[in-house]
Amino acid sequence: MTQERPAGETATPERASGTTIGVVAATASGRTAAATLQAAWPDEVRVFTEEKAADGLREAWRTCDAVVGFLAVGATVRVLAPLLGDKATDPAVVCVDESMAFAVAVLGGHHGANLLAHRLTGVLGCRPVVTTASDRSDVTPLDSYGTDLGFTVHNPDLLAHVGAAVLSGEPVRLDGAAGWPLPPLPPNVAPDADGDGHRILVSDEAEPACVRHDGWFGNALVYRPKSLVVGVGSARGVSAAEVGALIDQALASAALAPESVRCVATVDLKADEEGILRAAADRGWEVVSHPAGVLAAVEVPNPSDVVRAEVGTPSVAEAAALRSAASYGRAAELVVEKRKSANATAAVARLTPRGRLSIVGLGPGARDLLTPKAVASLRRASVVVGLDQYLDQVRDLLRPGTRVIGSGLGQEEERARTAVEEASAGHAVALVGSGDAGIYAMAGPALEFAGGDIDVEGVPGITAAVAASNLLGAPLGHDHAYISLSDLHTPWEVIERRVGAAAAGDFTVCFYNPRSRARDWQLPKALSILAAHRPPDTPVGYVRNATRPDESVTLTTLAEFDPAPIDMFTVVVVGSSRSRTVAGRFVTPRGYRWA
Repeated sequence: MTQERPAGETATPERASGTTIGVVAATASGRTAAATLQAAWPDEVRVFTEEKAADGLREAWRTCDAVVGFLAVGATVRVLAPLLGDKATDPAVVCVDESMAFAVAVLGGHHGANLLAHRLTGVLGCRPVVTTASDRSDVTPLDSYGTDLGFTVHNPDLLAHVGAAVLSGEPVRLDGAAGWPLPPLPPNVAPDADGDGHRILVSDEAEPACVRHDGWFGNALVYRPKSLVVGVGSARGVSAAEVGALIDQALASAALAPESVRCVATVDLKADEEGILRAAADRGWEVVSHPAGVLAAVEVPNPSDVVRAEVGTPSVAEAAALRSAASYGRAAELVVEKRKSANATAAVARLTPRGRLSIVGLGPGARDLLTPKAVASLRRASVVVGLDQYLDQVRDLLRPGTRVIGSGLGQEEERARTAVEEASAGHAVALVGSGDAGIYAMAGPALEFAGGDIDVEGVPGITAAVAASNLLGAPLGHDHAYISLSDLHTPWEVIERRVGAAAAGDFTVCFYNPRSRARDWQLPKALSILAAHRPPDTPVGYVRNATRPDESVTLTTLAEFDPAPIDMFTVVVVGSSRSRTVAGRFVTPRGYRWA
């Protein structure tokens, strides 16, 4: 969930984000494919047209975030080999063969190439070729572990060593990850793992106490989370050197790692203070600012009446650090109280991260109608909650180490509450439902329980109504209404009024939960209400188990409709007075007029 910055609170401008993909081709077919990519991704693709493909490849490497070469892998490697530097900062490279059959992730697999190879399939129809070990074993790659949370690797030289232990199933001890909404790691990676020294550590401490005393620091793969905020106040005209030295001293006093600093925070009156801006920029940090009135409401251990008189708040450094840390997380604590130099003050706060809840729509059931974003959300989640039968549809997509919490029909509230509780504990959670989770599904119940201590994302799914509509033709081509006929949660009197309103308004109506063994009279009653407002030859279509192996599609009329075959796996669509059957297809025209 994107958190809006309160009015008056600003950040220093950053360079516009976005990936630039350099595309290089050597043949006519390659140039045609390059043009296709540019048309599909106009804001990302830059085609290099140098006379020699090798020159274009070098220039794309120098100026772009990723490179797609319609070139042989060998030729590409020979050109780029002298340019290789750090895999974390080098551009990702994908090669596509002349026949457009394969997209090969050549360089930077976990830094964009694997994903780009998969993206290319959607435009060119080629098959992605991914050879990185963790992707082949379906394990979360260690070099991208937590990157979407801002994590950096303190000692990347250990990635291969520890990664091999993870993939080999050796015990790997995991410390410091609790409370962060991280992706899953396989069961051999755990806080209580007992091995020969393989270790993964998440810490903002320069020399973490948990490894300092047992001598494991040299064997631990260390991740730096963005958990710290440095608050700064200053006199007008303070130098960058003084501010920078004070910040460094504040961090060192508590043995805190500069790599874990998320930003520098101050009062809005100092938002243009060159010394603060330069000291932050020298360290690669942004500067955020808050109005004095906002900071005045923050409780701090060292308020100052002098500061209050000058800027309107009794604290700048401590209050700004706490205020910013709390805005990025669900809580904050002051880990370094105010320190002073001649013209500046500094303090450091640590945030408690928010958990994540993705509410994922699985679509109507067919795997090819499960959206790529839904798949990515399922693979990113460390905890997946849902109805047993829906979980069975996607178990093969979950990464090793994912914890699955299933329950049966009628336990919707329990599932929603469980998912929110897991996210509130700091986990990355996916709550799954069929169709679109926001339509007669789990989004509503979950959002009733979710508070501001978690980030929530809705992942759209293809609804049963949309799937059924496309199988029938185009019955929802004009205004339409969805109505559930289940009176378990809504009194029948209310449902009947809604059906009457839809009938009077001449809406096409899509009925969910139309009929069960215990509720067999509601559907005929609803149809009789509609029949009073539209002709007997009005098309009625119903689809059972849309897109699943036992799918059935039936098109009839209001006069001939038989409710006997209808059950809870069926969607019923009743046309408006303008709906008609055309060549065996159910159509509700919108009334376009062509000049």
